[in-house]
Amino acid sequence: MSRYNIAVLVGSLRRESFNRKLATALARLAPQEFTFKQLELGDLPLYNQDDDADQPAPTKRLKAEIQAATGLLFVTPEYNRSIPGVLKNAIDHASRPYGQSAFAGKPAGVIGVSVGAIGTALAQQHLRCVLAYLDVPTLGQPEAFVQAKEGLFDEAGDIGPNSRKFLQGWVDKYVAWIRHHAK
Repeated sequence: MSRYNIAVLVGSLRRESFNRKLATALARLAPQEFTFKQLELGDLPLYNQDDDADQPAPTKRLKAEIQAATGLLFVTPEYNRSIPGVLKNAIDHASRPYGQSAFAGKPAGVIGVSVGAIGTALAQQHLRCVLAYLDVPTLGQPEAFVQAKEGLFDEAGDIGPNSRKFLQGWVDKYVAWIRHHAK
């Protein structure tokens, strides 16, 4: 049986982040041969091209974790109708210097949860544009714009019964996407 190591980039630093909870709960819906590691993004300095020749230690760690992964999972909130700065900063670090991107060819899924009714739709679209440029084959369908409502998570932190079928379907498609593109 093959093992699939998934690097998870959560676009929120908040301790009680809905997106961090979603990332954790989605991992529980995946088959056992899939392992998910949420990567640390909060210790990255602001990206500065002057550092490309000697990248900071947190950048080197992030790039190594992404390079070691079979696939990627981006779980992001929407800030001001776009990608949160912490996520964009991490992407900039891991994709530089030019020609040395840790992302190239890594299959990915994009999902997010928000209290808003359109549940991260615009942030996901912007992120997909960035990932396309970085040569990250990204699952296109089904899209999942999740609204944080009562019952999304149960007491144990798992996906609640009203959302389980939909999100299990999303995870199943994501798993198939990663298996298809795994190198």
